[in-house]
Amino acid sequence: MARQLIDRAIREKIVLVGVALGDTSTDKVDGSLDELSRLVDTAGADEAARVVQRRKAPDPAYFVGKGKAEELRDVSLEVDSDTVVFDDELSPAQQYNLEKVLGRTAIDRTAVILDIFAQNAASQEGKAQVELALLRYRLPRLRRQKGALSQQAGGMSAGGARIGTRGPGETQLEVDRRRIQRRITRLEGDLRAIARHRDTQRKARRRSRSRQVAIVGYTNAGKSTLLNRLTDAGVLVEDRLFATLDATTRRLDLPGGERVLCTDTVGFIKKLPHDLVEAFTSTLAVAADADLLVHVVDASAAEPMEEVAAVRAVLSEIGADRVPELLAFNQADRAPIEARRLLARHPDAVVISALTGLGVDGLLRAVSDRLRALTAMAELRIPFDRGDLLAAVHREGEVLVEQAGD
Repeated sequence: MARQLIDRAIREKIVLVGVALGDTSTDKVDGSLDELSRLVDTAGADEAARVVQRRKAPDPAYFVGKGKAEELRDVSLEVDSDTVVFDDELSPAQQYNLEKVLGRTAIDRTAVILDIFAQNAASQEGKAQVELALLRYRLPRLRRQKGALSQQAGGMSAGGARIGTRGPGETQLEVDRRRIQRRITRLEGDLRAIARHRDTQRKARRRSRSRQVAIVGYTNAGKSTLLNRLTDAGVLVEDRLFATLDATTRRLDLPGGERVLCTDTVGFIKKLPHDLVEAFTSTLAVAADADLLVHVVDASAAEPMEEVAAVRAVLSEIGADRVPELLAFNQADRAPIEARRLLARHPDAVVISALTGLGVDGLLRAVSDRLRALTAMAELRIPFDRGDLLAAVHREGEVLVEQAGD
């Protein structure tokens, strides 16, 4: 696994930087910086200061302009910060130029999110996906890292190139780039093999006619808590961003007797790095293959519908925007007024508390109703001596009415 981008041996002090571009309000930027501060805290560091600038457009060389970069250097010295984190993605050139002026590390929101994913990846697939995203992120930025490849990617030696791999006059930087590219190619192949295995499993589920419900939503919205409430899955639940990265699938019994597969997916966030979405394609495919999405929304969030929009943007990117969606406004125990207001604007949604179980029965009925709307109804006459057929009907579908006949 590639090393972290934030030093967790100590609690680093971080300066946060937000830029209000065009007509964007500074309040909106501050709200985004609040989220970035939580991300930084999850990564193992502390916000020491924040700076907001208004610009018509990003500066091509420094993103914020050289004068503001010099101001950031002074602020960093005042608060004894070794790292400056920008809320927007920096190009490799901007990052390089900023670090020359700042005299310290400059990273962006993308790097922080990748760092958190690197901490929390547990499965072999999750670790491979995160390492792939990290290496894709680092490759164009390698010029400022010089030859320190041994600190950047697990499983790669810092020793000299093997015989036959170094070209005439090739620099250490070129060797390092080739090593990273080879590692990327290897990881891509490994993940393709995992994706093929997942595809085989999905086809087997389709043949068994097991319907699938995927729980999606913003990070820390309560998805894992809901899966545990519905299925006793025992998934790790922590009050922090991206606590779980691996999809967990359990069987769920619906009112009426139908049994479906229910999967908790990785959480989404605003400005989710494209490389991360691409690397997690096989994990996120469960949402695109689902029959229904239960979209969990934190009703207590400052801007819940902005979080909904961010989730839907990622769903569109992975081809899951065509899947029917059921909004579930969570945290009704903590924010009952906000939950009711959201329900008034979205009457087809449900209000729940995954923690206390409030509204969960209504959620299950809504899931059952939505799935029923996607299926055809039939009246069947089954002989008394064919109990096996009756059992199959109960297992594969939902029985609305059952009565004995002559």
